[in-house]
Amino acid sequence: MRRAAAAALAGAVALAAAGCGDKGSSTKTQASAGVTTVEKTRVETVTTVSPTPDGKTVAFDPAKIYERDAPGVVTILSITDSGGGGLFGNSGPSGAEGSGFVLNQDGEIVTNAHVVTEGTGSAIRQVDRVYVRFQDDNQVSAKVLGFDPNADVALIKVDPKGLTLRPLQLGADADARVGMPVAAIGSPFGEEQSLSVGVISATDRTIESLTQFSISGAIQTDAAINHGNSGGPLVDAEGNVLGINSQIRSDSGDGTGVGFAVSIDLIKRSVEQLRASGKVEYPYLGVSTTLLYPQLAERLKLPVQHGVLVATVASGGPADKAGLEAGTEEFRFQAVQVPRDADVITKVGDTEIRDSNALSIALNKYKPGDSVDLSIVHDGKPKTVSVKLGSRPLRSQP
Repeated sequence: MRRAAAAALAGAVALAAAGCGDKGSSTKTQASAGVTTVEKTRVETVTTVSPTPDGKTVAFDPAKIYERDAPGVVTILSITDSGGGGLFGNSGPSGAEGSGFVLNQDGEIVTNAHVVTEGTGSAIRQVDRVYVRFQDDNQVSAKVLGFDPNADVALIKVDPKGLTLRPLQLGADADARVGMPVAAIGSPFGEEQSLSVGVISATDRTIESLTQFSISGAIQTDAAINHGNSGGPLVDAEGNVLGINSQIRSDSGDGTGVGFAVSIDLIKRSVEQLRASGKVEYPYLGVSTTLLYPQLAERLKLPVQHGVLVATVASGGPADKAGLEAGTEEFRFQAVQVPRDADVITKVGDTEIRDSNALSIALNKYKPGDSVDLSIVHDGKPKTVSVKLGSRPLRSQP
């Protein structure tokens, strides 16, 4: 993915690809029931049962998952010809390593955008060369068809001639449920074709993107994700890809049980547009928001208990043109600064909005140029305003 100097997106959130680690010596491990036991060359797998949304039960068998899906997971090598990797740090090629998975027999492969790019925001650029290594040791060059910095998704393609491709099947956001077992396959620290297992810890998380806008609807998992896992799949018991492993949250920079995957529905949206045009457009409202909850609503004497307060409005943006207003001043409530006299967004079309994550997900169902009705509270009274959505820039406006 990116160079070592850019291992963190913001604060303690780090991209989960990059560089190779030390080839640690093999160890003998013993584990309790429900976990694979490894001793020398003997592997004993204990399976668990995972309920599906339709009420069926599926055995979660890590060994079978690996045997079935690992051939469809690839290692991606990205090369920048003049990236400061030379002897004196100012010339020569530099490289990094990430993961990906085969999408179809045409040779399309999905990975993270940060695996095949450098920089963020308006400074983002594609690396010079990309190579893909398969489980059977074949290594070929790949073409980047496009990347989506807002969702951290990239679509690359190899010539399928002479290759044995094992496409993975795609799931849906509705398949992901808190507590269900999942497996991550990738190349942590350069250790290719590694498997880790865990559960989905949470859904609908918000994580950092390669722009100043956030990624909504992400999956949180305690399956071990480390540098080099970026772009690899997070799969369920049936082998359905639920997301792309993308980030970790850690004080040390290593996986500590808080990893994040970009959700599969967002990936599908990105891939469809990348395949068609090489880029992805997102609708743009032009506001920043603050959560409204019952106690705060009571303090502000509002007629609604849930929604989002408009904290700022981008000058000249769609919300500004539609007449949405931010708070004129802030006050401290429950140790947090919140805007006073701000408009409250309660619905996008018919979709109820209870937090900023829900607002982003609801807006992503539209295209730039679409007009959408927002239900708001303005000056203490409910009203509906029509907003013509713009196209999201790579950097947020003041």
